[in-house]
Amino acid sequence: MYKQLIRPILFQSDPEEIHHATFSWIKKLSKIPGFSALVKSVYQVNDPRLEREVFGLKFKNPVGLAAGFDKDAKLFNELSNFGFGFIEIGTLTPKGQEGNPKKRLFRLKEDEAIINRMGFNNGGVLEAVERLKKNNSVLIGGNIGKNKNTPNEEAVRDYEFCFEALYDYVDYFVVNVSSPNTPNLRALQDKEPLEKLLLTLQAKNNLKSKPKPILLKIAPDLTDEQLLDIIEIINSTKIAGVIATNTTLSREGLKSENKIEAGGLSGKPLTKRSTEVIRFLSEKSNRSFPIIGVGGIHSAQDALEKLNAGASLVQLYTGFIYEGPALIKKINKLLLKNK
Repeated sequence: MYKQLIRPILFQSDPEEIHHATFSWIKKLSKIPGFSALVKSVYQVNDPRLEREVFGLKFKNPVGLAAGFDKDAKLFNELSNFGFGFIEIGTLTPKGQEGNPKKRLFRLKEDEAIINRMGFNNGGVLEAVERLKKNNSVLIGGNIGKNKNTPNEEAVRDYEFCFEALYDYVDYFVVNVSSPNTPNLRALQDKEPLEKLLLTLQAKNNLKSKPKPILLKIAPDLTDEQLLDIIEIINSTKIAGVIATNTTLSREGLKSENKIEAGGLSGKPLTKRSTEVIRFLSEKSNRSFPIIGVGGIHSAQDALEKLNAGASLVQLYTGFIYEGPALIKKINKLLLKNK
């Protein structure tokens, strides 16, 4: 129904405008008595065999929603009704910011992909915290970044601010230094600044009575040498794990006219590379840390391949937009079938 009826209607409108309109529709519909129960009955797969315990947290199933979809934590309760095992909000920054000028979100229909150059547009971490106070037991990841105008030399302060603000309201943290849409952000993936950033956050974390898992989200464009550095950094800083991968700057093999647009590419063209990165990290680290696999999951088989490559959990973003919420159910059903 989604791909035949709903998606063609959604895809007639500007991607960013329809995203916000869809949020509004879901929010309003969810206030109608019985709507949320109906959505749950259609899409949720509840089976103890799907449960995963990863970095000390219990996930009711291994399929999550990636950061970038619910940036401002406006719809996490409603989105969880579609069967997600966890929701990652953000990327959040200390101060609210508009992000990059519009138009900044592009569909590549022929490639089943999206290019975005949003630029960490969000209302600021403190606004999100107010909404997170209304969490109905959804397992939440908090993806944090720096403001565009914060120089890299002072970036640590922005991450510290977001960490402290979100600490009581999220279950795990994700340090985002891999978005291609904030100038010079990816320079923070270099070994020295990255190690400093993660050690600072871990020091703050270890002062808490109950430290929370901190993960690092990395780009798919890293070389093998850089990935080996990432493994070394994770082991030295003792953070909980990695999210592999963010969007790519590569445009290899694309057919759509919008391939000329600047920004990060997500969707089917990323499937193979993100799985390669997961496999490389898993094998070279001897599975010494958990990996959340994300990038180009458009089918249940795509998800299974990432899990088989070494991921403990997976996340959807572009696949959720192209395939609809039934994809979550299909993945969970296939996992049960393969038990």
